[in-house]
Amino acid sequence: MIETSDLLIDLAPATAGDIAVINLESARQQSWSRFWRAPERTGTAETIVEQEQLTAQFVGDLAAFDRLEILTGQLARRNPEAAQTSLIAAQVACATHRFAEATASLAQAVVRGAPSDATERLSLSLHQATGQDFEGLLAVRRERVGRPGSWGELVPLGALLADLGEFDEAERTYHRALREYPDVSPFAVAWVCFQLGVLWGELIPDVQSGRAASWYRKAIEYLPSYVKARVHLAEIYSTSDRMNEAEALLLPVVASGDPEVSWRLADVLAFQGKNEEAEAHIKAARSGFESLLERHLVAFADHGAEFYAGSGNDYRRAIQLARINADNRPTMRAFKRCYDIATTANDPAAAFEFLSAATTRWGHTPAFSLSPLQSHRLTH
Repeated sequence: MIETSDLLIDLAPATAGDIAVINLESARQQSWSRFWRAPERTGTAETIVEQEQLTAQFVGDLAAFDRLEILTGQLARRNPEAAQTSLIAAQVACATHRFAEATASLAQAVVRGAPSDATERLSLSLHQATGQDFEGLLAVRRERVGRPGSWGELVPLGALLADLGEFDEAERTYHRALREYPDVSPFAVAWVCFQLGVLWGELIPDVQSGRAASWYRKAIEYLPSYVKARVHLAEIYSTSDRMNEAEALLLPVVASGDPEVSWRLADVLAFQGKNEEAEAHIKAARSGFESLLERHLVAFADHGAEFYAGSGNDYRRAIQLARINADNRPTMRAFKRCYDIATTANDPAAAFEFLSAATTRWGHTPAFSLSPLQSHRLTH
């Protein structure tokens, strides 16, 4: 990794996060009001998709995905042949990880004359999410970054480079995104900080939790209600026995309804000997995950698998969900999770199945050579 201190990076100024979230909620409600008054108005549905995705990603309101399904249903009933209808259906299906459905709807949108830039961006996202043609994808991502006004292309390029094991360039790309951020909204810059936290805390071979924590803290400074950043930082605190700090991070966002908050809080409370409170939160987490899995199975199969492999204490369910996720999204990270869960569950047949699938699909890549799966392959 590059040696320049993270502290030397000039971070962009931004609107206060709490104010930005209030503004987002107000704008979201206004957009829905406009939509119900005039569903055919150009741009309204597209704005709703963007606002609901921000709400889910940064505020942890996962009911946003249900509202997006309502949106696509209304468009399909009112104007089923429109390019807009197909494009938004593809965007919503992609957001909920229904990638085959998204691909089909995207093809319809192209035939019906949807804007080429929007269809290309979504096509790239689908290829990246499902691990297809990374060499060609990387070339296109680099080309798009070179276009004028292309700040928004830097983050997906950084994520792709990280997937490919090009960690130095991924970090440089994220740092460039922070330096060149042209706006004052905190959402995008908080997302870059979060991605740097994941890079340092989960992706590089030599994980540096302290450095990851500094980026998660910066993401929370930009956006105090950022549920995912709080959860990730709380995990780091928990592993270093900073339980009071982990609890303080999680308690303010329990009301978001994200079951991962209840899960991580249950673990913290159990460690502190608060068993009755811990049990209540683990029940809430289990109920929350099952509700999400019933409505959006492939969108939450990965997190559900992680939960059931841990405090959810159901390895059979964990392996089932991990397999669903890998079948739908055959990335190396998905296969690694499958392998880790199967190994922990003492299921050598499943572990070998997942390792073989990962080797077949990813064994030729630099990213695989840096993965712990490489060493496992040598012993099978």
